[in-house]
Amino acid sequence: MPELFLEIGTEEIPSRFIEPALAHLERGLSAYFAKNRIAAGPGKVLGTPRRLAVAFTDVAARQPDAVETHLGPNVRVAYDAEGRPTPAAMGFARGKGLDVSALTRETTPKGEVVAARVEMKGQPTAELLSEMLPGFIADIPFPKKMRWSDKSLAFARPLHWIVAVFDGQLLKFELGGIPSGTTSRGHRFLAPGAFEVAGLESYLRECEAHCVMVDPEARRQSIESQVQALAAEAGGTSENDARLLAEVNYLLEYPVAIRGNFDAGFLELPKELLVITMKQHQRYFPVWGESGSLLPHFITISNMKAQGGEIQAGNERVLRARLEDARFFFREDKKKKLEDYVDKLKDVVWQKDLGTSFEKMERFARIAGEVTARVCPEESERAVRAARLSKADLVTQMVYEFPELQGVMGSYYALASGEDPEVALAIKEHYRPAFAGDAPPVNAAGAAVALADKLDTILGCIGVGLLPSGSEDPYGLRRHALGILQILLARGWRVPLGELVDFGIGLLDGKLKQPAEEVKKNTLDLFSQRFKTYLSGEGFPYDAVDAVLATGLDYPGDGVKKVAALSELKKQPYFEALAVAFRRVVSILNAEAEGEVDPALLKEKAEVALHEEYLRLCPLVEAHIERKEFPQALEKIVEIKKAVDDFFDQVMVMVEDNALRKNRLHLLYRISRLFSPIADFSRIVVEKGK
Repeated sequence: MPELFLEIGTEEIPSRFIEPALAHLERGLSAYFAKNRIAAGPGKVLGTPRRLAVAFTDVAARQPDAVETHLGPNVRVAYDAEGRPTPAAMGFARGKGLDVSALTRETTPKGEVVAARVEMKGQPTAELLSEMLPGFIADIPFPKKMRWSDKSLAFARPLHWIVAVFDGQLLKFELGGIPSGTTSRGHRFLAPGAFEVAGLESYLRECEAHCVMVDPEARRQSIESQVQALAAEAGGTSENDARLLAEVNYLLEYPVAIRGNFDAGFLELPKELLVITMKQHQRYFPVWGESGSLLPHFITISNMKAQGGEIQAGNERVLRARLEDARFFFREDKKKKLEDYVDKLKDVVWQKDLGTSFEKMERFARIAGEVTARVCPEESERAVRAARLSKADLVTQMVYEFPELQGVMGSYYALASGEDPEVALAIKEHYRPAFAGDAPPVNAAGAAVALADKLDTILGCIGVGLLPSGSEDPYGLRRHALGILQILLARGWRVPLGELVDFGIGLLDGKLKQPAEEVKKNTLDLFSQRFKTYLSGEGFPYDAVDAVLATGLDYPGDGVKKVAALSELKKQPYFEALAVAFRRVVSILNAEAEGEVDPALLKEKAEVALHEEYLRLCPLVEAHIERKEFPQALEKIVEIKKAVDDFFDQVMVMVEDNALRKNRLHLLYRISRLFSPIADFSRIVVEKGK
């Protein structure tokens, strides 16, 4: 069967654009074939910075003929009393290209309707593709597009050529003034000549001959093996950095690994600085020794064959210049103690409505002190000290030039200033967790500072109206909220979120633009949303999560335990019936329900029995809840189900007798109080009809 081959040749496309573009080519063409009844085999994508290519084998040469049935208006509307077609029927037929006499009738769940059977003749696949491909290529969703020359086409980078071949024949079309053809081009410098393409097989063969390693996976494996081989020659290894490897993979067409060296004297600099300089600024692969220390070597990936050592020497010069600057900044910064930089934060505006970085630091230092005073008072002095110094490195020369090192450099400067190593570690880690999968700080002082800093950011931004909206969250409030939850869970700290939020809001007096009550509500809602996301990610049923969060979120650790206990209970065969019984309890409660039960008003046998069961179980359940033994509490609560069922079967609650009605509601309210500290059973999803 025929094969489709498409290649789009361009100027160098940014590395991060390429994988999504290739995925779009494969998915989009697969969807097009399926929608248009064209049989096709699986797609294969290939790409470099200069070319995006896709191939499909076993593509049908033409669409099969088909008959589509379209349902129209009801027969009563389509024909009048004499059976003559109405304008509705004639309009429907005309819209389908048929004479009204060709309409048939179909019986549907909504009654008998008129139907149009439309015969669709299959079209040659080549014709369909020639018509479709220009728009399809133009619509590739790059993050950013550009226009060039006098072209109206917007694309990631200027187009240079298009190869479009179906069954060995050219698919003729034009895009942005570039006509499709059968000619591709080789490596820009090593083999820039053109070559003919008849299909995927010839394309792969010619790419290899023209110094283009076009298969991304083969290119990645080549880079990885070359890097490891050169690292081993230097007596070390290269860590598996998938992110760096993926970026480098789409920066070139012909990967050649080259090992460079730098003066071992630069190893006196913080290793984080060396790694960031090599990886993020130069896309080099660092070389590590057996002890986990850096070796004075790096590996760069060139898009050219190494000749005469010029590429190596050029990269060594660039890295040496960067490291010389870094060493100068490092030595200059250390001429003062870290504390000497703190006052300079008064000149740094953190947010125009919330003041300077110095003001922010003073606020979250107090929050850190409040947190540690509650959960680890022995760490309070360290936490407050770390908080005071945590932002000082923002005004150092090093962090000005290398902003990625904020916190890290503060830690080194703290140690150089004679600070407690635990304080230095807290400074280094107080931005954590900084991204998905990042771990919380490892020491208590760092955890307290991280929590306090994130909470002040959340409260301040919400307080001046900077709530996250849709995908917009410029201050990372969602990430900060999740980070706080992760810290509390990792440390096992029992700090009531509501009280902590109140404390933080109090420190923002005079800066808030929203009422304090609204700031608190929006903040707790944000925590609840992020906690729901976290728990759902852990695999807990969504209705169990909703049921627990409906009771409030003051202690996240308790929330996890409650959700876990309820999720286990949901697995029991009797759970749905239990949930239905408890939902009946909750649903009947009203404004009269809260109050004490008067045993003298309990007349029916079933309500006496329910009250006795409540009195028996209440102290047991409360004791389990007090000890945070939520599975055991739920096990006990289950025991009251039969008495609840009997009560509803045999007792009328909403009777006319005012005292009797209120007493029965009071009893049900007491029953609800058994399980309401754990979950709101009205949020549990049960099968329809139960």
